[in-house]
Amino acid sequence: MAKAKAKQSLPLHKIIMVGSGGVGKSALTLQYMYGDFVEEYDPTKADCNYTNSYRKKVVLDGQECQIDILDTAGQEEYAAIRDNYYRSGEGFLCVFSVCEQESLEHTQEFRDQILRVLDDETHKIPFILVGNKVDLAHLRKVPATEAQSLAGEWRCPYVETSAKTRQNVEEVYTMLMRQIRDRKAKQQQSSSPDKDSCCVIL
Repeated sequence: MAKAKAKQSLPLHKIIMVGSGGVGKSALTLQYMYGDFVEEYDPTKADCNYTNSYRKKVVLDGQECQIDILDTAGQEEYAAIRDNYYRSGEGFLCVFSVCEQESLEHTQEFRDQILRVLDDETHKIPFILVGNKVDLAHLRKVPATEAQSLAGEWRCPYVETSAKTRQNVEEVYTMLMRQIRDRKAKQQQSSSPDKDSCCVIL
């Protein structure tokens, strides 16, 4: 009973994976969760009406917490469903393939949808632009400078990953969890009453 209570009290950070089909959202998630690279897995074709959710306990900067990852594979065309998923998220990994120019262009649509749904005019939602499949250097179509420039416009980090070699996979999830944690801490500070301005009536 005590163990269950301790587990429930751990901080929970909710991450949503967004991006075009086939860019490796599921491959990144499965590599992070289980250390496996699933080359043939294509949820956009196999499970077009499914959204996969994953949760595990991790240690973030010395503190135990839980990460919840929602992979929105195949849900892009269902606006109402997609918007509900976005509302449940605390941070977003927006993934494109460095081998596909069009997938980078689509990231703008995903970002616009997220900002609209969450009504975030200040653009402070934890968000990272992720260029995946960097192991396929011979097929690369998107220069790092182009993606970095876009991330600069969005005022968010840009990280290049490979779900196959595990390059930066751990790092990108950790980076986003830190953003989420720090944002929550700021929100708690701003919502807690100022002790100095407290008025006591006797």
